[in-house]
Amino acid sequence: MPIKRDAADIAFSKAIRARDKWCLVCGREDTLECCHIYGRRNKVVRWSADNAITMCHYHHRAMTENPLEMSSLCYKLLGDGHMEILREKSQGIMKTNKALRAEIAKHYREELKKMEDDPEYELVSWN
Repeated sequence: MPIKRDAADIAFSKAIRARDKWCLVCGREDTLECCHIYGRRNKVVRWSADNAITMCHYHHRAMTENPLEMSSLCYKLLGDGHMEILREKSQGIMKTNKALRAEIAKHYREELKKMEDDPEYELVSWN
């Protein structure tokens, strides 16, 4: 059963796709999707910018179906240090509520606006 997306997920996805601008696998600039390294069920990293990369629809599906290839790609793109920190971070626990998700959505909408206003601006993760 798919996980329901809310305003926080939508704003986060838009910010990640604006940050990366193209599929990090093939370079396509259309059919872009926000691809989580650790799945969205893991709430402690669900809205962390270091847990997401942009892929075209084709590569997102292909990598979802092949976790070993996805892992290899992430280590290649992001490096051992990033992946180790992310692994440790993903071990935490976080509970959310409506107010917290609204705060996350607001944060990423503001970040997206900053990136649109200044192409040199670097996305700041909510956590």
